[in-house]
This record gives sequence, C-alpha cells and structure tokens, in this order.
Amino acid sequence: MPQVVLFQPQIPPNTGNVARTCAATGTELHLVEPLGFAIDDRQLKRAGLDYWPLVSLQRHASWGDLNSVRQNRGGRLVALSSHSTDVYSDFCFQPDDWLLFGRETEGLPAELIGQADCCLTIPMAQSRAVQAGGVRSLNLSVAVGVVLFEAIRQLGTRSA
Repeated sequence: MPQVVLFQPQIPPNTGNVARTCAATGTELHLVEPLGFAIDDRQLKRAGLDYWPLVSLQRHASWGDLNSVRQNRGGRLVALSSHSTDVYSDFCFQPDDWLLFGRETEGLPAELIGQADCCLTIPMAQSRAVQAGGVRSLNLSVAVGVVLFEAIRQLGTRSA
C-alpha cells in the first residue's frame, strides 16, 4: 500500500481529513515537521473524528528524517504539484510508492520536487475561473483522496 506524506501541513482540518482517509484505506500517514498546528489541536481531532486510533501515524522532525526512513524501506518518491504536466491517472503506481504532498499555501519546495522520482499533477478544467487566476489548486485533503484512491484502484488493493 502506498504511503501518504504531508510536508509541513499548515491547516488542522485538512490534516484531520487526510488522516480519516488514511484510516479508511489502511494507509500509513507521515507528517514532516514543523507542523502549522499542535498535534492535539481541537480542529485536527474534530476533522479526524474518532478514527485517530485507526491511523498509522508517523511524525518526522525533518525532511531528512523522513527521507532516511523512506530510503531504508525503499520505494519511489512521487511528488504532487500543480506545476507538473504529468497527469496522475496516466501514472503506474506501485505498492511501495510514497505520495508526497506540500503545504497548503506554498505547495512543495522545488528542492523536494527535484529529489522525487517523478512529479504528477491533478488536471483541472480550463474554466473561466482558472483562466482568471481564481483556482490554482485543489484542497489538500481532496488531492490526497483523488491520488490515493487512483493508486488503490490501479493496485487492486482494498482497505484493511
């Protein structure tokens, strides 16, 4: 089962919703610090509901710590960015992929994208809102759900 990595998430309800998705799919969730909130934040707990005991949660003090764990376990680092041109649904996911998502306000730093084995995007319709600069990206928890469920579909895995 792929892993979900949130790089320095900033908004508690987004992380709580991602945790809930990870609980529902049996996916390990990695949080790379610093976080933009306390892990016991009320909004974080509320968004994750009573599913927190079902979340396999790993916290990493830095990018280097996460990268060491990933290298020891193996697997490709798959970055997600609105700046990529490679579409997630055209990609062949593997069970040991690490799906890397960036901060809600800034996305992933170019340095981390450069370290990834590949970089994917979720395409959005070229509506008037997008053309006018109104919609730059999807909500973090929505993006995680879209990509994670595509990986699960491709791999034929089901939640535990």
